[in-house]
Amino acid sequence: KQTLLPLLKEETSSFIFPCKPTVQRPELQYMVMELLRCIPLLLFLLFVCGLDHFIFSILSIIQHHSFIEYSYQTSHHLSVNVMGTSLMAQLLRGTIGALNTSFDTEVETSNLACLPQPTGMTRQQYLNTCLPLGALALLCVAQVYPFRLRRAIAAFYFPKREKTRVLFLYNKLLRQRKNFLYLQRGRVARQARQPPELGTLLLRWCRRRWPWLRRCLRQKCTLCGTPETPQHQPCPSPDCFALYCESCW
Repeated sequence: KQTLLPLLKEETSSFIFPCKPTVQRPELQYMVMELLRCIPLLLFLLFVCGLDHFIFSILSIIQHHSFIEYSYQTSHHLSVNVMGTSLMAQLLRGTIGALNTSFDTEVETSNLACLPQPTGMTRQQYLNTCLPLGALALLCVAQVYPFRLRRAIAAFYFPKREKTRVLFLYNKLLRQRKNFLYLQRGRVARQARQPPELGTLLLRWCRRRWPWLRRCLRQKCTLCGTPETPQHQPCPSPDCFALYCESCW
């Protein structure tokens, strides 16, 4: 609880607060890893859709440029004329005259039945194909909120284990804070040994020369870098110009 151990700004970013609606830093890393796992599926889907469109284009070209139509026309006329008035001429006209034929043939055919008949996917079908992947990506983003209930469920069924975890976390934070203060003191000491830059000297001179410019030329906390507020505490040493926020002080 904050009344027991107020968290510093650096410590707050490593915890997950269940009541915050935004995705926090520990959750963001896990969410990005889940989204990266969707990239192979997305690439495979794009490959399949591209291959489908490529095959449809090839078959459509074959259909439009390989169409051949055949037209066959023929005519046959046979006529035998027997001249004369004799009995033999009449007999020949009765027998051979039956061979007189006349017919015209016209045939039209094409290879339309042998050509492919491709059907391209509509925009709605492409959308329905990509919809499951979009739902998967949405679940990767929204799963951080159900995951926040895991600790509460575990604490409900294992209260003793929850107390042990809280105590371990409390001691861990104390050790981290002790190491953090040790490291930050060393960093501030190294910064103090370095000569100030020209811009820093100019800023200090302007603040001393015109105090009303402090509202515009605000300093930052030496440790966490938060902008200056009335709650910031300056270092009591007269030769030190360091400024600290309330939590770092």
